[in-house]
This record gives sequence, C-alpha cells and structure tokens, in this order.
Amino acid sequence: MVFTMSEKTAPALAKLDTLLPLIKSMPAGADRDKLVEEGEALQRAVAAFHMEAIRFRMHSVDRLLKPMNEAKAQAVFQEVRHELEAAGFHTRSHAAPPTSAPKTT
Repeated sequence: MVFTMSEKTAPALAKLDTLLPLIKSMPAGADRDKLVEEGEALQRAVAAFHMEAIRFRMHSVDRLLKPMNEAKAQAVFQEVRHELEAAGFHTRSHAAPPTSAPKTT
C-alpha cells in the first residue's frame, strides 16, 4: 500500500487542529502570543512537508509550552509528535557531540 504525504501528515494536522485552540485559550500574554505564532508556523510546516521547519518549530513549541504547565496542551503536543514521527519526520534535535576528544594514551 502506498501513502501520499498528505495521508501521512493528516493525523498530525488533525492533532494540531486540537492543539491550537487549547493554546489560544491560555491566558493572554507575550508568551502565549509567541506560542500561538510558533504553533501556527508548525501547522504550515507540516502542511508543506518541510522537514527542517517541522523539527525547528517542534523544538520552539516544546520550549515555549513546557513552562506554561498546561497538561492537556502538553499531552496533545506529544500526540502531534507521535503522529509526525510515525509519518517519518524527525521532531527532535540530535544529541550534541562531545565537547572534548577522547584521550588516547
């Protein structure tokens, strides 16, 4: 069975359709406004199948969402991550390389 990219991303877009209203319903403020902006940019990146933008926006939304302590929004965000990863997108940055070379004696 062959899936088109839109079929692969449809579940993630549906989860984003759930997440964005949750974010917009949070108390007003600069942090919420930035989170709305990043969430909408993530939605556009997913719709455009832009792999690098998806990874970048996922990081930004995650970083902004964590300190807000909104359990429902965080749970839906993790569902978005799961759907994107199931579709083959990378949503996390790779581990940084060690800062020093191993010692050779």
